[in-house]
Amino acid sequence: MSQTVSPRRRDEIVAALRRGTVPARGLDVLAVGLDRLIPALDDDLDTVTSGGAAFKAVRGEYGSGKTFAARWLAERAKARGMATTEVQISESETPLHRLETVYRRICDRLQTAEHPPSALRPVLDAWLYGLEVETGDAGAALEKRLGEVATTAPPFAAALRGYHAAMVRDDVAVAEGLAAWLGGQPHVAASVRREAGVRGELDHFGAFGFLQGLLTVLRDAGHPGLLVVLDEVETLQRVRSDVREKALNALRQLIDEVDAGRFPGLYLVLTGTPAFFDGVQGVQRAPALASRLATDFTTDARFDNPRAPQVRLTGFDHDRLVEVGRRVRDVYAAGASAPERIQTMADDRFVADLATQVAGNLGGQVGVAPRVFLKKLVADVLDRIDQFDDFDPRTHYRLTIGANELTDVERNAAAGLDDIDLPDAP
Repeated sequence: MSQTVSPRRRDEIVAALRRGTVPARGLDVLAVGLDRLIPALDDDLDTVTSGGAAFKAVRGEYGSGKTFAARWLAERAKARGMATTEVQISESETPLHRLETVYRRICDRLQTAEHPPSALRPVLDAWLYGLEVETGDAGAALEKRLGEVATTAPPFAAALRGYHAAMVRDDVAVAEGLAAWLGGQPHVAASVRREAGVRGELDHFGAFGFLQGLLTVLRDAGHPGLLVVLDEVETLQRVRSDVREKALNALRQLIDEVDAGRFPGLYLVLTGTPAFFDGVQGVQRAPALASRLATDFTTDARFDNPRAPQVRLTGFDHDRLVEVGRRVRDVYAAGASAPERIQTMADDRFVADLATQVAGNLGGQVGVAPRVFLKKLVADVLDRIDQFDDFDPRTHYRLTIGANELTDVERNAAAGLDDIDLPDAP
């Protein structure tokens, strides 16, 4: 595993784990237990990049790795040339019932393999460059390509036309303003909007049309699809009942439009807890949505159907936690100044012991332990082995976990537990 990771990816992975965050790239190194999903998810990606659309709901308890799985899938999508975006659903920042806000967040977080968020401007520029390459006459090619967009979202097409004209005359202010308007940003100057003949701001009802327009631009810019992750949709359970019903209805509409073929090139993924999908304050409150998401989870998890509308993440058990620790240790060793010392001082037995003790400090809840475990492994153990020739983790290291190091979920798991020493080597 370590030999397939480039030095740059290795450094990114290690640095992120040292901070206690999910790496932006290289997630295949850490993807323990997701192999069973690959064939079905790759089939979905094939469908999307061939001009179809797909939908998947990922369910799991807190700490089961839903966000990680979504980002891992995003890496697979970007490897196929797709664009990706991750939207955190929240009542204050991104309410699901306001689709214009969801669309704006999609554009804010848009990224490709070449460009980090927000990649909207590079995508628009690649789209314009493609017009010139296609015919040598960007104006003629523009009108040809805008025909499809204009039938579904006339304002989007008009703004694209205005953006092209501004770029041709090198009017940076107008181009930037229209790019922002295409991204759903509010408060774009009226003078800028007049340049393209568009009015007002994007509203709830125009969001679907803008999403169609964005998919068309992405395709023409060389990106055959867009993965949209709506993360933490379980937050809908905590909003007012009228807002919740509007949000669930918006979600049902979006899924229906995906099924109806309105969004060729879209892969819609949402993540949530079992309580959201099964409870009376979540999906079950909207019978039409519940029927679309219904999936049988009464059988042994080994026989879950990855092609179903929902897939279940069972979270980490001890063996998976140890396996991901070994992978991280091997990746670290590949770029360490003393790789042999890393492998010897942090051998498989030590990694297993550390995993056991971190989980013990978190109330035995292995499912919430991966983040803390990997942070401790990298920052407290591997870094010290690599830097200090006389550091022996079994002699000189004592595991401690402070409340200020933990998330709310981790803190609740750790409540009332004392620090625990690692056992001595046999």
